[in-house]
Amino acid sequence: MTATGTALLIPPAMIPYQRMGEIDYAGLDYNPDDPEPMPDAMEQEPVVQEIQGILSSRFTDFGRRPDVFLSSNTILCYDPSNLNVRVQPDIYLAFGVDQGAIRPRRIYLPWEAGKPPDLALEVASPTTNRQDVVAKPRIYATIGIPEYWRFDPTGGDYHGQPLLGERLVNGDYQPIELTTEPDGILKSYSTVLGLALCWDEGWPRLYDPATGTYLENWRQERARLVEAESRIQELEAELRRRQSES
Repeated sequence: MTATGTALLIPPAMIPYQRMGEIDYAGLDYNPDDPEPMPDAMEQEPVVQEIQGILSSRFTDFGRRPDVFLSSNTILCYDPSNLNVRVQPDIYLAFGVDQGAIRPRRIYLPWEAGKPPDLALEVASPTTNRQDVVAKPRIYATIGIPEYWRFDPTGGDYHGQPLLGERLVNGDYQPIELTTEPDGILKSYSTVLGLALCWDEGWPRLYDPATGTYLENWRQERARLVEAESRIQELEAELRRRQSES
């Protein structure tokens, strides 16, 4: 059990991974270990890292959950007959899959993982905005990703709006309601996450309606866990010392 009190157990619903032969990596027109560089990566990086860090803290126990796969800018294929047909989401997340079996394959293959990702998210940039708005919704709908999110730090210069979540309904994406709080923070609720994704003056936040609070960012959460673990170790050492003296 971790300091968060979450047991690292494989839930019964985790889908067994089904390897379907060897992958001809030499026959690919890309290197899955070194995906195509994103032209605006430096501009996108702070927001991508922040969102991924919070999701990692909340859902993967910093990568230790065996049944949750979270990745950024890696390869997601969607044509079993041609692994060169691919997309590279800024962030994507899948629940109930065997992440330990997925990662050695170096590519996310939905037909082997047993399901598509549950969520994909793109952060706006000058050179990818058209793909994010026009091409990727069609691709993600074809793959069957239940939710697609777009986050534009500029407030809409690239995506046309600061934040947009879409839910897959009968093969097409339908917008998720977006609300504006009195303090100007934009919120839109993700049923996949059970949280609201928020746009706060260009910065991403996640809000938990069950507690009425914003999640700590991953750095705050990790520091808190480290502090708690250190305190536990101190108490255990003190207990051992007292036992040895008695």
